[in-house]
Amino acid sequence: MFDECLIRQRRFAPARFCAPLAGYTHSAFRRLVADFGGCGALWTEMLAARQVLGEDFQRSPWLRRRPQEGFVFFQLMARAGDPVDRILPRMADHGVEAVDLNLACDAPAIRRHEAGSALFENEADLRSVVLAARRHWSGILTAKIRFGRQQPDWQTRFAERVRFLEEAGVDALILHARFFEDKFRRRVQHELFPWAASLTRLPLVANGDLVSPAAVTSLAEHLRPVAAIMIGRMAVARPWIFAAWDQPLTVDHAQVWGRFWEYCVEDFEPPVAIRRLKMFTKYFAVNFKFGHQFNSAVGSAPTLETARERAEEFLQRGPELVSEPVLAGL
Repeated sequence: MFDECLIRQRRFAPARFCAPLAGYTHSAFRRLVADFGGCGALWTEMLAARQVLGEDFQRSPWLRRRPQEGFVFFQLMARAGDPVDRILPRMADHGVEAVDLNLACDAPAIRRHEAGSALFENEADLRSVVLAARRHWSGILTAKIRFGRQQPDWQTRFAERVRFLEEAGVDALILHARFFEDKFRRRVQHELFPWAASLTRLPLVANGDLVSPAAVTSLAEHLRPVAAIMIGRMAVARPWIFAAWDQPLTVDHAQVWGRFWEYCVEDFEPPVAIRRLKMFTKYFAVNFKFGHQFNSAVGSAPTLETARERAEEFLQRGPELVSEPVLAGL
């Protein structure tokens, strides 16, 4: 169980968390990860803050949380002017324990709403949102950040933002060690984690291409100052990654995909369920040597039943697995 007093005092042992990913870390996926024992903490996908006011916490696949998921952070896409004085108390009333502010997403649609990376860059709006969130939220409050724009004074601007977030009462920072414009394409600058950690007393959670125990071990020196690591897209490709981190695990891939199909059908209306299923399959397919065939067959399926039939046909052939999945290009 994630313990608030430990993150506040920076005494908790390094843990492994599952990163928030828009369109992926919904209730069906979190349920699948929980089937393998879960992890240190799970994150929802990014939620429009105002959406919280109108969604049903018991039925919404974005807000719904099952007990077996363990500790769940609800990540908000907030912007200046959002009624956080109503949004955050409603979340508390429904048992939410931790909120994460997304200050990192650079998607054009998010920037048009002056949220994500646009909020991180706008100092006045950033102060307004963060201070209001801290004022109306007594639980754990974290912020997901990147380095900002790659410009001559980026280090100064980043340090100023980090200093403000600490002074505003944020409990921890999650740093994806890329610039906004890097998306997921350019190299993660893991070597900058020690510098970033030196800027603050807050616990720092490392995010970005931490895809396996071997990768984390190879980066041990860079990751020494961080309090925890966060696994993103590889957790979608391998929902059992946390369970298999310290010991070998035999996985029935057909059963895993089939279970996800069932969870999507249970939690989403059919048009949304099939989209989420196809998105998941794009990543899950990287486990197989000829996974592109699997992804293509499911991706072109017109219905949920057809998708299941095509997946079963591929998976029941016992397709050859790859030793290390490659996420580049996805």
